Amino acid sequence: MPNMENNRIAADVQRIHLIAVCGTGMAALAAALKDLGFDVSGSDRNVYPPMSTFLAEKGIPIHDGYRPENLAPPPDLVVVGNAVSRDNPEVQHMIAAGLRFCSMPQAVNHFLLADRKPIVITGTHGKTTTAALMSWMLHTAELDPGFFIGGILRDFGSNYRLGGGPFMVLEGDEYDTAFFDKGPKFLHYRPAIAVLTSIEFDHADIFRDLNHIRSAFDAFLRKIPSESLLLAYDEDPDVADLIAGRPFRIQTCGGHPGAIWRLSGAAVEPPWTTFEVARRGRPYAAFRTRMMGRHNLRNALSVIAAAHDIGVPLAAVQRALETFGGVRRRQEVRGVRRGVTVIDDFAHHPTAVRETIKAVKPFAGGGRLIAVFEPRTNTSMRAVFQDVYPDSFDAADLVCVRRPPLLKKIPEGQRFSSQQLVEDLKKRGKAADYFTDTDGIIAFLSKEAMAGDVILVMSNGGFDNIHARLLERL
Repeated sequence: MPNMENNRIAADVQRIHLIAVCGTGMAALAAALKDLGFDVSGSDRNVYPPMSTFLAEKGIPIHDGYRPENLAPPPDLVVVGNAVSRDNPEVQHMIAAGLRFCSMPQAVNHFLLADRKPIVITGTHGKTTTAALMSWMLHTAELDPGFFIGGILRDFGSNYRLGGGPFMVLEGDEYDTAFFDKGPKFLHYRPAIAVLTSIEFDHADIFRDLNHIRSAFDAFLRKIPSESLLLAYDEDPDVADLIAGRPFRIQTCGGHPGAIWRLSGAAVEPPWTTFEVARRGRPYAAFRTRMMGRHNLRNALSVIAAAHDIGVPLAAVQRALETFGGVRRRQEVRGVRRGVTVIDDFAHHPTAVRETIKAVKPFAGGGRLIAVFEPRTNTSMRAVFQDVYPDSFDAADLVCVRRPPLLKKIPEGQRFSSQQLVEDLKKRGKAADYFTDTDGIIAFLSKEAMAGDVILVMSNGGFDNIHARLLERL
């Protein structure tokens, strides 16, 4: 292993190089460092738009491929992305040359959080949307927030912002940090306010089981300062178990009568969802939002609670919820052709798939909700949720499932079967079809879809640009 002394960040840093710079978080960090006045460069494999264009527009040179000469002249600091292994040529040169290095969250903590109050959003589900809404709320309240989030905020056209106000909103990821630090990224942040949305088994490539996941969140809770506030979802038994007896302030949010912040009513009137909130058993206020689904109302509840604690005027919170533009790839309407609406969503975990379908269904009106699913993550391509996924599609009228595109990455005996999922859906009386490739789905839907239908495409990847291609065919 490398000498850990070398991942301390010196005070006189000027030149910074990022290995694996084209990842969403790493690119945002590179741009933020450039905005702060540092001399920034990066390298990655298979550099292509839109990330290459984004970095070029920021004036950040990118090396296509990993080579020792990319570190010449030697930078003052190397930031190593978590997609990079120890045998990477640049990493090997970095270690041999004794260069100083750190991980992405270490860099975020050092360069972006100095003299700021971090608001850290954690949990298996809802992190990106909750962090985005939190940022928009603070912006609407004219508090000039910074943010560093794993999705593009449509209101800002970016996934990062330096800001000049006291707060920095961070998406706290439980995934591992770097090859030299296998702990979760969120362990590097000390929140003034933390949100814990949910705890479920995920990331089967690095976590063994639910208890392993729980241990990661337990470690995060242990690092929260005693003067800080935790906002926790009260209907998750694992969350309730882990937060018990902690020394910091805790406010529960959810649907239970005993929750400090409680959803007390909701109605869908497309394109709006209206809902009421109670605080400590008493009516607090009514709100409306264009976000779909009860899971998004729970996300909003934690933002409302944080705003109250900070002292944001209620009118500003209501205005923020009404005007929030959302996050790209989260219930994002990509277009309407021939009366058919195509929506893009990042859902891939069984719970996220179920809640997203349930959320979108009321907005389909009299048409069908057609769910299109691509298992692509390291977890969804494994058989760990093979028996769970069939329940997730109950609210859909028609389901199209693609064969996982990267299945060779998974050992044979552990692979998820899209064909089996389709067979299980049919046994439940659900209309479902299996496809070996994206072209087949596009050809099928271009003939099958009718005016009034909503096509909900779910994948954590680009899905071969299915949205634009399908709209073109329609």
